Amino acid sequence: MKHAILFLSLACAAFGCAHAAEAPILPPMVTIPAGVFTMGSTEPPIGDGRHNPGEGPPHAVTVPSFRMAKYETTVAQFRQFVAATGHRTQDQCWQYDKGDGVRLADVKWDAPAHAPTDFHPVMCVTWEDANAYAAWLSQQTGRQFRLPSEAEWEYAARAGSTAKYPSGDAPERLCEVANMKDRRFRDAAKRDYGLDMLVTDCDDGAEYTSVVGMYPANAFGLHDVMGNVAEWVADCQHPDYKGAPANGAAWTRGCDTDGDYFITRGGSYSSSRQLLRSAARGHGGRTNASSLGEGFRIAEDIGACRTSDCAASDAAFGAALAAAQRQESARRTGAGRQQGSTLSGS
Repeated sequence: MKHAILFLSLACAAFGCAHAAEAPILPPMVTIPAGVFTMGSTEPPIGDGRHNPGEGPPHAVTVPSFRMAKYETTVAQFRQFVAATGHRTQDQCWQYDKGDGVRLADVKWDAPAHAPTDFHPVMCVTWEDANAYAAWLSQQTGRQFRLPSEAEWEYAARAGSTAKYPSGDAPERLCEVANMKDRRFRDAAKRDYGLDMLVTDCDDGAEYTSVVGMYPANAFGLHDVMGNVAEWVADCQHPDYKGAPANGAAWTRGCDTDGDYFITRGGSYSSSRQLLRSAARGHGGRTNASSLGEGFRIAEDIGACRTSDCAASDAAFGAALAAAQRQESARRTGAGRQQGSTLSGS
């Protein structure tokens, strides 16, 4: 509630209360330079290969310059869209369960457990929801927002690196740069759901999702490209990269399973380090809503929009997000001290 009040207060200061509800939140965007990279890997498919399609063959892709959101789309941004349009999301969402491990529950994206603050990434949203949000923001602003292609996503996530992880080829430091399946997640899942999971032996500071932007940005200035929430991209599912476009465009023809499944990238707070590799691929159904969890990040065509115009973001939202980040940082510092005190027997 404090976050919502702060956001409304800052929005009124920036726009005037009469217009605050009408002006769409403009997310900070990062201009991604054009370039060529090798997409994919020679790693074997994760699991049976159906839920996470193959990452090969590695192939050269030329990516034109585009813009990508600095952060994953937040609860506040999606809430504004729903309030403005009356958009209806799925009435059910996959979540962890004490009895079955996971189950489809009668909850939505705005359930307190899945949307702790306005500045957490929105999840329990489908590929269709993400596209509807991007279309609405485009219509409201006259800009060309959309989901990134899978090639654009991997190029932006790598930011010039050929390493497996954003922390290099070794996974030991992943908790420093990503919200992932770590010790803190294991303890929370055991406490809340009675689930005992194998995790990476590190501590990222968050039990489940985190306020966006709490981990260092990559070399292109993007936060949370790995972990927090897996991000929908525009491409439908194909079993591998045979026949994939080499120009950075979304691959939307010849889809597996009649176009009902789409790709996710980056892994989530509940993902093992295997899915936090730059080349790793996930998937989900077109109307699948999950808190395990899928969210999204928007991209933008360069178009006719001038750099100065497109670099500007919503000042009120930015200030409120910065305040939420400071509050989360203070919570983590306090939690760390308390944990240290407990371990020392104080």
